[in-house]
Amino acid sequence: MRSTDSAAPTAERYRVFGEVEARGMSGVYEGWALGVADDPETIGLIDQLPSPKRQPNLVFSAARFQGAPAGPYHLFRDWLHDHWLEVRATALTHATQTNEAARCALHVPALAGLVGPLALLEVGASAGLCLYPDRYSYRYTGHPRLDPASGPSPVVLDCAVTGPVPVPDRLPEVVWRAGIDLNPLDVRHPDDVAWLEALIWPEHDDRRARLQAAAAIAAADPPLVVAGDLDEQLDAVAAEAPSDSTLVVFHTAVLMYLDEAHRARFAEHVRRLPGHWLSVESRTVSPGIRVRDDVPNESSDLVLALDGVQLAWAQPHGRGIRWVPDP
Repeated sequence: MRSTDSAAPTAERYRVFGEVEARGMSGVYEGWALGVADDPETIGLIDQLPSPKRQPNLVFSAARFQGAPAGPYHLFRDWLHDHWLEVRATALTHATQTNEAARCALHVPALAGLVGPLALLEVGASAGLCLYPDRYSYRYTGHPRLDPASGPSPVVLDCAVTGPVPVPDRLPEVVWRAGIDLNPLDVRHPDDVAWLEALIWPEHDDRRARLQAAAAIAAADPPLVVAGDLDEQLDAVAAEAPSDSTLVVFHTAVLMYLDEAHRARFAEHVRRLPGHWLSVESRTVSPGIRVRDDVPNESSDLVLALDGVQLAWAQPHGRGIRWVPDP
């Protein structure tokens, strides 16, 4: 199977990233990825990095963090070769920690169907912006605007819905929120916010504006994000959740960074915990989940599942959700 996994050759990782993940999402990154795939000299630079650090999104984000301008591949190539030492250093010290608050629009329909109040535990939490689904406003197509109990939020998330998406008439009550990440980011630190901005794809100006607004909400009430491996820290952090709440362990586009054995181990682990497991992951990395390819979807769509059962296809950055019928 063609793959962007770290075990795949670099040229294949970049070609698949361009043809599957970036296509229709970022013309700049599609062009850069396909350009790299056909450029042995640039691949030679990237292959100086450890295999996990050769990931297209990390290398491109590191370049943009260091000032690479968006544009055609030949200009990016020249810039990258001139600034490789800086890009290499950034890639070695940073990780892909995209923290897209709009992904909460994917989570809310699933969360709203659970018995509350809720205790949210996000693995791969980055700066924790997805731990605030109750603090954002939502506009689901065909439904009334959904605001927090305290009133309209400065963060408004637009999400196109297809099929019988169970959009609630009020947001879930969240009484506890925590996260786990190998390298937590702090929205109160300008360098961490600058890295989060670099992780946003070039054309997505709306996402950059949303990041700033969501970061302000999180900075006013910073989440607990514990540093460490998601498996090793899971039990201890989950045990801190209030006993009179429903624990929900969730993650979005995280499992792709684990090898197959680690994914399976984590899935078995989280299934043993009380409460629920909400996952939004690529179709190729969802352990034990029957993927509903009988329902129309885009190649870049993620599998949204609750307790190991797919509920929907989801646009990776929260822009759309397609509910699947019961099997």
